[in-house]
Amino acid sequence: MMNECNQVFDAYGYEPIETPTFEFLDVFGSEVGTAPSNELFKFFDRDGRTLALRPDFTPSIARTVSAYFDDVPRPLRLCYEGSTFVNSSEYQGRLKESTQMGVEMIGDGSAEADAEIIALTIDCLKKVGLSDFQLSIGEVNLIGSLIAEGNLTTEQTEELRRLLIIRNVFGIEDLLDGTTMSAERRNALIKMPALFGGPEVLKTARDLAVGARCHAAIDRLENIYGILEKKDMARYISFDFGTISRYRYYTGIIFSAFTYGSGEPVAKGGRYDSLLGQFGKDEAAVGVGLAIDQLAVCLNRSDRSGK
Repeated sequence: MMNECNQVFDAYGYEPIETPTFEFLDVFGSEVGTAPSNELFKFFDRDGRTLALRPDFTPSIARTVSAYFDDVPRPLRLCYEGSTFVNSSEYQGRLKESTQMGVEMIGDGSAEADAEIIALTIDCLKKVGLSDFQLSIGEVNLIGSLIAEGNLTTEQTEELRRLLIIRNVFGIEDLLDGTTMSAERRNALIKMPALFGGPEVLKTARDLAVGARCHAAIDRLENIYGILEKKDMARYISFDFGTISRYRYYTGIIFSAFTYGSGEPVAKGGRYDSLLGQFGKDEAAVGVGLAIDQLAVCLNRSDRSGK
């Protein structure tokens, strides 16, 4: 399976990169927007500096690119494979060490770059033997702009994000009732999380959208869908406008791939245009990580069921 993924990476022009298994804790700090501190495996080196096992490849690659790839022509296409480590009570019954493969494209902020990463993900899933899967796309600016421009306190914003992640519509309504948010924006925040489906939901989202950032996000999604449609990949695509990632470094599209045999995504990715700025200077970037352990389970179940 990993060989098949590497064949797809190579066909798209991605070159391998290796990053340290142990990183300085700051690489995954709260300002970077990755895993919470209490979910990291932490250690001390001989000089007393705090290290962490990487929970996620993307910040490590962002740091490496900022430090060592400044003179390399863009867009920079990199691929990786290795283990990630997450120490969370929410992961009961699951491995805390997971194998991941993925790609990152640095230096291209276009919708075409987003579509390339999504197309590569679809080709990887097909190459390893999956035929029935869906790739669900969201956009953080849809809900993000509604929240940012809604006159909410920090505490209200954090609670709203929590409620959106678990899609607690009643809790969202109760929270917004106690704010000065406009009725139009409030209506959008209540209804957006329920929007899921094919390209037809883009029109519904546009009817709910409030503000230029919301409308620009929908324009971009329509552009990406058009590119994928021309590649005959539209049947694998759906939209989910209630998607909220636990990783806060995403700045545009976010997506997850699902298939039979697992309630967890077999791939996750998105655009993170501000992450490299945490380690040097801002650069447009987009990528995806494939959950190899989840994929293996799904393929095994698929073989046994005859699907």
